[in-house]
Parts: sequence; structure tokens; C-alpha cells
Amino acid sequence: MSVTPTPTPTPTDPATAANQVVQQFLSLDLATLDNYANPTFPAYYDNTVDAIDNTPGNDPVNDAIATLGRVLFYDPALSFNDTTSCSTCHQQSIGFDDDEQLSTGLNGGQTTQHAMRLGNIRYYEPGEMFWNRRADDVEDQALQPILDETEMGWVNNGGIAALTTKMEGLAYYPALFEFVYGDPAITEDRMERALAQFQRAMVSTDSRWDQAYSQVFGPGAPNRALNLALPGFTVSENRGRELFMTGQNNGGAGCLACHVPPTFALNANSRSNGLDAGEGTVFKSPSLKNVGRSTFFMHDGRFTSLRQVVDHYSDGVQIGPALDNRLRQGNAPQQLALSETDREALVDFMLTLTDETLENDPKFSDPFLP
Repeated sequence: MSVTPTPTPTPTDPATAANQVVQQFLSLDLATLDNYANPTFPAYYDNTVDAIDNTPGNDPVNDAIATLGRVLFYDPALSFNDTTSCSTCHQQSIGFDDDEQLSTGLNGGQTTQHAMRLGNIRYYEPGEMFWNRRADDVEDQALQPILDETEMGWVNNGGIAALTTKMEGLAYYPALFEFVYGDPAITEDRMERALAQFQRAMVSTDSRWDQAYSQVFGPGAPNRALNLALPGFTVSENRGRELFMTGQNNGGAGCLACHVPPTFALNANSRSNGLDAGEGTVFKSPSLKNVGRSTFFMHDGRFTSLRQVVDHYSDGVQIGPALDNRLRQGNAPQQLALSETDREALVDFMLTLTDETLENDPKFSDPFLP
């Protein structure tokens, strides 16, 4: 007696159809997407934080689009010679920073600036990106490293058109773009949106500072309870917190005027920090979250320790047309002249901003199969 075999059903669900292709290359299940769009934030991530969020009002973070962004972020095939990805210079284990002073590109060439940390990138209200603010927003910055001659190499090798042709030949990209956008077209706009959404989802809310601050925060508390000693902090960490959160006129260092808690992202009206005399470029900086994981600091990576950073703000600020007014004392640069103990206390405090959860969250990890 012969038995007619049961035919294999043709997948009709978009996730099932895409998974048949995607899971040959990636450890993703498109039927069960990671939560990028609606994470649970602490109570102090309230309307005051929403007000500085640079996410476009008509394009909020979407789980599927951010998942595509994760693939793009980690894929070395997006470089001309398959050697370099966004994650090469923005490594999750060190706060999406680079462990080199000047990042190395696809042919061993070095960039002219140190890579920026990416945590809390969404909370810089003006939205401008890169140290020199040359990109209008996170979307505008997304493909610039991919095109760059030194970094990922496409500018002199056919540009975006050549890149998309290459991606069309990688089976997982037509499947992913079909799943995410409804058709397989790979476009510049779609890549920018996906990379931007993945990066905006990199929000840091679980450092030791966050864990302690959540115990004292109250929306009606004076100064949102930022001046209160934090439970579980050492004497030095709490002294550093006091210096950071207290204005110079009240005996502190006034750091929060530019690096605004709870995101520790840069204040919208901040200018440059006086690294060099006569500086005319208005630089920005990344959030201080996970700054303790960095080994190089400032746009050119000139400092190699947090202590050197603190020493700069204490005694090393130099005057120039781009210098922030908060770092001036009349027509001269500020001179905080911090004591040895206070300098170490500020370092100790900044180390409490390390967020191991962000550094180890699987949804921000490399999705490619070995």
C-alpha cells in the first residue's frame, strides 16, 4: 500500500518566509522580535527626558526596523573589502566605544578622530552627530562611515549604488527588507532609518548611579533629588557626585550644567571645552554613560585616563572663540583648582555610570552565526 506524502506547506506568514532564509546566516527569529520600541524605563525618564529625545516624531523606533539596523551595524560586508563593520569601532563590551585612539579602517588606515560612544545617542536634543556636528541627525550620520574612504570605503568604489547591488546579492538582505518594509528594495533611506533606530535604542538606564538614584528620586523633590547622597555609594563616590551636581557658585565643579542627568548627554547649548588655545570649532561630546569603559578621551583621544580629563577641567582649560561660557571666568578660562582628593572623587563618581546591562544585552549583540 502506497502512502501519498503530505506536502510541505508553503509559508504564508512573512516572518516564517523570511526566517527560512535569514536563519541560515543569523541567530534571529523574526516571529519573536526583541523589544526595541517599548522598553521599561525608570520613573525619572519622564517628560523632562522626552523633551530632549531627537527621535523624529513621525518615525518612532520600530522593533522590525531596529532589528534590520542590528544586522547592518554588525555586517562587515557593508565595507568594500568585507573587513570592517560599524561594530569594529563601536564595541558593545566597552560601551560602544573603540579601544584604539584613532579608529582603523578597511585597509589599515587611521581616521583622524576617536570613535564616539553610542549609549544615549537619542538624548542630544539638537540631533547633530559626530564630534564636529557635521551630520544633521542620527539618520544623516548613519551611512557616512560606510561611504568614507578610510572607514568602510564605498565613496571611491561606486558609492551607495554599488553597495546596494552587493547587498542584493546577499540572500538575507532581500528577505529582511521584504519582511521589514513589505518589499525587497534596498535603499539609502531604508538603511539610514534602520541604523538610526538601532542606535537610538541603545539607552543606558542600569548603571550603579541609576540603581541608587532610583531609590531617592521623586518628581517633586527639590532639584529632582540630584543633590541627595546616594545609598551604597562610598564616601569618595558621593563626594564626586556632590561636585558633579553642584554649581561652581556653590562650591562644586558644575559638571551637570553640560552633562545633564539622568542621561548624562550633552546640554543642547553647550560649546567647546578649551582643549586648545584659540579653538574655533564647536565640538560636542557623547553621553558620559560608560565613560569608565573608555581608554581614550576627547575627539582626538589625547587623554588616556579619566584623571587626565578631570585635570583638564580643573587646570587645563584654554581660552578660544568656541569655548563654552560655563568654562570661562570673565575673559579667562576657569580654574577650579580641585584638590587631589576631589579629583579622585570625580573619577570615582564617573565610574558609577558604567552600565553592564547595556554592555551585555543580547539584543545589541552580533547576530551573525559563527
